[in-house]
Amino acid sequence: MAGGGRLISGKVEICGVNTSKLKVLTAEETQTLLEKSHNGDKKARETLISGNLRLVLSVIQKFTGRGENLDDLFQVGCIGLMKAIDNFDTSLNVRFSTYGVPMIIGEIRRYLRDNSAIRVSRSMRDTAYKVLQMREKLTNETQREPDVDELARALKIKREDIVFAMDSIADPVSLYEPIYSDGGESICVMDQVRDTKNTDESWLEQIALTDAIAALTDREKKILSLRFYDGKTQMEVASEIGISQAQVSRLEKNAIAQIKKNL
Repeated sequence: MAGGGRLISGKVEICGVNTSKLKVLTAEETQTLLEKSHNGDKKARETLISGNLRLVLSVIQKFTGRGENLDDLFQVGCIGLMKAIDNFDTSLNVRFSTYGVPMIIGEIRRYLRDNSAIRVSRSMRDTAYKVLQMREKLTNETQREPDVDELARALKIKREDIVFAMDSIADPVSLYEPIYSDGGESICVMDQVRDTKNTDESWLEQIALTDAIAALTDREKKILSLRFYDGKTQMEVASEIGISQAQVSRLEKNAIAQIKKNL
């Protein structure tokens, strides 16, 4: 590909090239190359791709500041550019960029939606993008960062919807992410997180409960499993085991009393 880029497996790879020196095609050149490309001229297609890389760069600027790898976004944007080249109708009186930009944006948005570390609904992600765009607009107008209430009024949506949407696109943080370092000793996120459930006390209680249940007879274990794991009534348990409901009730009470005693 012209301009130092290489077309590999449907992707564009820029190898340390100063993109500001890439050629920009005129409307007439673009139209001619599109017609040749649609007729099977591979060289014309590569020239079209190379000549529109700045278009891709201008689009990915809208997606900066979100923790995404710009090289990945650039490659995805170039895939959108190739689709635009292959599907553009040269008979229409429309500039190629008018058709290409939405195609590139759509490809990037699909990539962000499908490759997120956490699955987020499309509506939630769309809301987040609207918030980001409005935040940028208000920042440019007022020369300061707008707060959540200002964004909510501008977009006419609930304050909590903005908070949820922005949280949904925030990058997850690794528990091993260093947050402080002093003399070679690093403190990670995990060191600052407290587990209120799996404490030493609850862990010991779990062991004691397991041992208490293990001391029951097989029939008592069966009854407790059917009653409290499967959610069956005493009548259903009696029918399945083949004893009376009264016997089920008695065995159940005895088993629970025995567990409490052992605990």
